[in-house]
Amino acid sequence: MFGGLDPKKMQGLMKQMGIKQEEVDAERVIIEGKEKRIIIEPTNVVKMTMQGQANYQVTGEVREETLEVKISEEDIKMVMEKTGASREKAGKALEETGDIAEAIIKLS
Repeated sequence: MFGGLDPKKMQGLMKQMGIKQEEVDAERVIIEGKEKRIIIEPTNVVKMTMQGQANYQVTGEVREETLEVKISEEDIKMVMEKTGASREKAGKALEETGDIAEAIIKLS
């Protein structure tokens, strides 16, 4: 976008446009989803604020981890009690949804 500009001029232009930029002291960034976790480490994080909105730019080495759904005996029993489903069906619904309430809704 502004190729060839030195960093100080770039900072000046951004300041004129009302964009504030600051580095965030971070060693690792973790983004957790329902099924996986994204870990960025080591990382460089820059916070940019424009018109009152904060945006974060994250760069670094990325690795992903798959999250395991942990189902307790209590969870299975609760789903069985609330739905009248068998142990097998309750366990399967919990594995598929990863959530007690969603499993109950699915089996109801």
